Amino acid sequence: METRVIQLNNLRERREVESFLLSQGLDMEEDIEYTVALYEDNRIIGTGSIAGRVLKSIAVDPNYQGEGLSNKIVSLLVNEQYYRGNTHLFIYTKPENRNMFGDMGFVEIYTVDGQVSLLENNMNGINGYIDSLKTYRRDGKIISSIVMNCNPFTLGHKYLIEKASKESDFVHIFIVWEDRSIFPSEIRFNLVKEGTKHIPNVMVHKGRDYIISNSTFPSYFLKEKSNIVEIHALLDLGIFGEYIAPTLGINRRYVGEEPYCPVTRKYNETMKDTLPKYGIEVVEIPRLKDGDIFISASKVREYIKNGKLEEIKSLIPITTYDFLMSDKGKVIIDRIKMSDSRH
Repeated sequence: METRVIQLNNLRERREVESFLLSQGLDMEEDIEYTVALYEDNRIIGTGSIAGRVLKSIAVDPNYQGEGLSNKIVSLLVNEQYYRGNTHLFIYTKPENRNMFGDMGFVEIYTVDGQVSLLENNMNGINGYIDSLKTYRRDGKIISSIVMNCNPFTLGHKYLIEKASKESDFVHIFIVWEDRSIFPSEIRFNLVKEGTKHIPNVMVHKGRDYIISNSTFPSYFLKEKSNIVEIHALLDLGIFGEYIAPTLGINRRYVGEEPYCPVTRKYNETMKDTLPKYGIEVVEIPRLKDGDIFISASKVREYIKNGKLEEIKSLIPITTYDFLMSDKGKVIIDRIKMSDSRH
């Protein structure tokens, strides 16, 4: 048996892995950064990949199952992650595979029945995050929350937070933490903190690993691709409802109405159905407009891309505009102008 690191920019090698995964009912996702494969007689009999701190696309030929090859693949991937400096790792998998990965040191965070399980290799991972939140619990009849990406922070975001703050005793804001946005997570976090420091009953939190972004949710093992958004939402909302909300006493969640994006709209619909089961009321607020235009971070990025910096003044707080005019902000402006990404 031979172990090879796949050269992902080599079309032939990549297609070999894609073909093998397809034969196992799996897809090879675009965000994969590193792949190993086990070969027997120059034929792939097992493979696994890395994307960020997630281990994914782990599969073994059925004829070789029971020979410890899954353990070997996971061990190779974990060693590579440690070499990269990543020690806190995650696996999304089919629920029937939970025990297999449990034997390799991964513990379950949450499972959407019959669909997906999320596991991590840190016994104190989710519990450590929850413990870090306990000190921020506040008393009150209505304790609200908002989950935001803020790429960047707009007047629409500010309006939603201010409305929640007026209707609540306290508001916890969670910033999506994966760096898949053109504005890095620390910058997005700081823009929200700066833009809300005039509101006394608001606290901004880093979502860390437990507010799951749709852009990082894997779907390679899901048969029904039409259900991906709903399954992602059920996983994300389940973690929020089971761990985060009770820790902080959250009983209301605010969300902005989504006039454009069908993915976000479906997430919102799933939220309205799911969170009340945890005793959390969902309040959907109509999107703020600037004239006939809905204010959105994507519209801000569009204006920046097209060099319309004067036009963005009516869409963002002065704190966001001042950042964009800074040296760090100008770097992001240049990046937006050169980027083809929607994010």
